[in-house]
Amino acid sequence: MNDLAGKHVLLGLSGGIACYKSAELTRLLIQAGARVQVVMTDAAQRFITPVTMQALSGQTVYTCQWDPRIARHMAHIDLARAADAILIAPASADCIAKLAHGCADDLLTALCLARSCPLLIAPAMNRQMWQHPATQRNVAQLRADGVTVLGPASGPQACGETGEGRMLEPDTLRNTVVAFFQPKVLQDKRVLLTAGPTFEPIDPVRGITNRSSGKMGFALARAAAEAGAQVQLIAGPTALPTLEGVLRIDVQTAQQMYDAVMACVEAFDIFIAVAAVSDWRAESVSAEKIKKNGEFVVPRFVFTENPDILAAVTRLPKPPFCVGFAAESSDLEKHGREKRLLKNVPLLVGNIGPETFGQDKNELMLFDETGIKHLPRADKLSLARALVKEIAQRAARVSAKPQ
Repeated sequence: MNDLAGKHVLLGLSGGIACYKSAELTRLLIQAGARVQVVMTDAAQRFITPVTMQALSGQTVYTCQWDPRIARHMAHIDLARAADAILIAPASADCIAKLAHGCADDLLTALCLARSCPLLIAPAMNRQMWQHPATQRNVAQLRADGVTVLGPASGPQACGETGEGRMLEPDTLRNTVVAFFQPKVLQDKRVLLTAGPTFEPIDPVRGITNRSSGKMGFALARAAAEAGAQVQLIAGPTALPTLEGVLRIDVQTAQQMYDAVMACVEAFDIFIAVAAVSDWRAESVSAEKIKKNGEFVVPRFVFTENPDILAAVTRLPKPPFCVGFAAESSDLEKHGREKRLLKNVPLLVGNIGPETFGQDKNELMLFDETGIKHLPRADKLSLARALVKEIAQRAARVSAKPQ
């Protein structure tokens, strides 16, 4: 995906062992479509060479304010003006202190002072340096100045200690930069999502489930977070990793998902029911594994209906803007129209065929009071971003109506 196509990212490296991660970060940003221009401090060059960064970025690496290759020796002006964003990764304690106090004694800090574009920093240092009151004051000042602080993470450090201060991993930083450039159509909105399958046990080792992978729901959670929303994800059984910036609750059964949703849904502006929730569960669950007895005796089960989560939310006195999902094996248009009215939701999203479960691409059909809109086949994250824009537009229209 060319998520950063047309974007010019100035990547600054200050001194720290995490400079080795900046090499991979450069590669990932370029893979995402960005043009990456690297600027390094003298201390950064102690850890990784300009030659390495030039080979990876395909661009001249600048290290000195007085570089004669830039006319009038105004590298700090020319480089800052060309960038859509400046990302300093790693940002050492010394670099952070200089930025917080407006120092400009090298090329990197000077261009940050001369910038008109956003500045993002990824701190990287020993845990005690990060926790020091001076560093915390400096970081607080940068946040107050509008600088975006990414991380740090917690874990093993090069000094042999463990704690907070690790630079975020390159793929996390790449995803964060991509998210930074996404339109903030859900800024400060609160979004609750369900995702994945449910699992209804029949004994301690077996149960009834479905083929949902959770990929579409997780893509929507990411897209909503990228759009500026505060996102709570309630996930059925899935091995997908927790998304950066998304709060996650894991459940197993439909009843557990229902309980988790109803416990918090009234605090949210938008509810997106993506999960493939089982309609039925066994009326009684065997305490022991059901075994064959040597004869051809088929076990018989009595089923009872699970609660309808989406319908329960729409019946609340003041429900959030609700979005339902439907996966049909045939006649999606007919069933989609009927299900939207039955569920009483302003927007219902139809998956084009159950064979999309577990796949990385899909196409969607949107049903609302005006008719049907088709979102053509694409990867699920691209579809999720397009769908988030559709949801934001409809939710805004609803909230704008007089109550």
